[in-house]
Amino acid sequence: MREYVFVIRYFHGFESIDELDFAKNNGLIPAIVQDCQTGQVLMMGYMNKESIQKTIDTHMVTFFSRDRQKLWTKGEESGNFLHMRAITTDCDKDTLLVLARPDGPTCHKGTTSCFDASPLPDATNRYISGHPLESYNFVK
Repeated sequence: MREYVFVIRYFHGFESIDELDFAKNNGLIPAIVQDCQTGQVLMMGYMNKESIQKTIDTHMVTFFSRDRQKLWTKGEESGNFLHMRAITTDCDKDTLLVLARPDGPTCHKGTTSCFDASPLPDATNRYISGHPLESYNFVK
């Protein structure tokens, strides 16, 4: 029986954390978290070099809390962890897109997404499913 070993890169668009542009936000970089299965945007937080490294090492999405001035792993209090599947950067390397699998509601208010109050919380899902935005009254 053959055994196959696959090497999976979990980050794309950068080879090293040092390539990312932390200067624009005083050592922080915005990170948009998207559900890796549905495509729904779940939340936005800030990361520093240490939180990105911890996320890569543990595969648990970790942010830097600007209020508490410390690292926090999403779910450490609620149990609703975000399991990192991939991280990619934008063209300027000053924003991250984190693909993750959520254990439960992402928002501290108990909703799937921090953007559930938006009239378009499921816009990506509707587009993928073939029911694009034309079905909303405000799009002509």
